[in-house]
Order: sequence, then structure tokens, then C-alpha cells
Amino acid sequence: NNLHDVIFVMSWGFDVPKLAAKLKKYNAVYHAHSAEYGFSLPARVPIFTVSRNTLGYWGQKSPHALIYYLPNEISPEFNNLNIERDIDVLVHARKSSSYLLEELIPALQQQCNVFVINSLWKIYPKSSIEQKFYLYDSAEYWALRGVTEGFGLQPMEAMACGCQVFSSVNHGLSDYLDPGFNCYKIAAYSQEFDVKRILKVSENWTTPDITEDFFAEYREQNIVKKFQVILDDLNDFFDHKMHHESNIPSFTPIRMAKLQTQSIIARLKKKYKK
Repeated sequence: NNLHDVIFVMSWGFDVPKLAAKLKKYNAVYHAHSAEYGFSLPARVPIFTVSRNTLGYWGQKSPHALIYYLPNEISPEFNNLNIERDIDVLVHARKSSSYLLEELIPALQQQCNVFVINSLWKIYPKSSIEQKFYLYDSAEYWALRGVTEGFGLQPMEAMACGCQVFSSVNHGLSDYLDPGFNCYKIAAYSQEFDVKRILKVSENWTTPDITEDFFAEYREQNIVKKFQVILDDLNDFFDHKMHHESNIPSFTPIRMAKLQTQSIIARLKKKYKK
């Protein structure tokens, strides 16, 4: 019954500024996926992010808030069963670029068995296990929306199933994708070059050399363990916040202009002192 004894979790980026204002008197945290929404948050709002990419964004944007890294989970159903794969190429239509859907896929369909998913990924775990390649290109999707790819779970799920992944490496995807080593960069130079590379890998196809240790960070056991540490930290913080005000100066435009002026004056003094 006491709202001061609970923690409110804000998630949908577009609504966070209004929610943060309404929850000003209470304990609220922001669960951040995408970045670049354009808003700032006061130091009283802790942030936990799903990727290091978003972690870095908020580390600069909200430097005096508590910030944590808590990645998304890969469901246990996504794992390499080492079975015969009937699908050559799998594509998830949602978030895919027009280049991928309208140019690369038609070119590949002339030489490969291509399966396009038009619904939510989680409905098709069986398909993700039976594919050889997974193609993902979300850079255009996020550029049109003006925000970032928060995590990019689908390529990692495909990797966990033993698939070769051709993907864009924008934003949160760069957390774990390493082109040339655990994946391949898609939309590289030309459609012909993409087709050539995919077919070349297909000729001697093997599962990528990635151990389960790579995915341990994103499995339930690790996430629950990290979440408990974060909750303990948040409880300490909210207890402290009840009796103490934040007193670290913020990066306001006026303060930044003042610091810039001081820096210029200091450099000029140093220059003419010589």
C-alpha cells in the first residue's frame, strides 16, 4: 500500500520523460534498450541497460546516475543440436532493410533455399535450429527511426543455434558481433559481393567456432545473479535518497559554457605567460 516501498520500472523510451516527471516523488528506474531518444534523466533515476553500447551512451548522457549493464536473455531453446539443416538461408522480415528484402534475397533465391519469417521470431524456434545462415540488416530500420538498436537478440539466438550469421553491426549489435571471426558483415560494398561471400561460405559450410562459454553472459543463471546484485545496490541507493539530496553539478548548458570559458582563459594565460 506504500508506494515508497516499491520500485517503478520505466521502459518505453518515448514515454520515459513524462513517466519520470510523474514518478518524481517515488523510486523509479529506467530499463534502457535503444538510445538517442533525446531526453536526459536526473541523477535520482538509476539506469540499467541491455547493451554496453547503450551503457556508454547513458554514461555520458547521465554521468551522475547509477548505471548498470544487464543484458537480454537467450532462451534455453536456442542451442546447437547438431542436426541436419534443411533451410539454407533464414531471414526475419521485421527490421530488415529494403536492400535485404528487395535485392539480396531475390538474388539468393535463385541459388538457395531461402525462408522468410514474417511474424515474431519466438514463434519459430524450430526454424532457427534448422537453418545454415541467418541474415540480419537493421541499420536502415533504426536510421529511419532516429534511435539505436538496443541489443539485437535475433543474430545471437541464431549463433547459439550454430548458424553462420551475416549481419549489420550497428549500435547494440557491436557488443557481441565480431565480423570475420564470429559472423560476417552484411551489405558490404555490393549485392554481388554479398552473394559471392554467402555462397563461398555455403560451399564448405560448418557451424561457427563459438563455445557455450560465449553465451553464458546472456543465459538466465548469469542474468539472475547480476540482477540480484543490482537490486541490492538499488535498495541501498533509494534508502540513501530518502534523506540526502544529489549535490554533484550537472552538465547544464550554462555550466558547460562556464567551464569552456574557464578552459580558454587558462590556455591563454599559459600561452602569454611564456
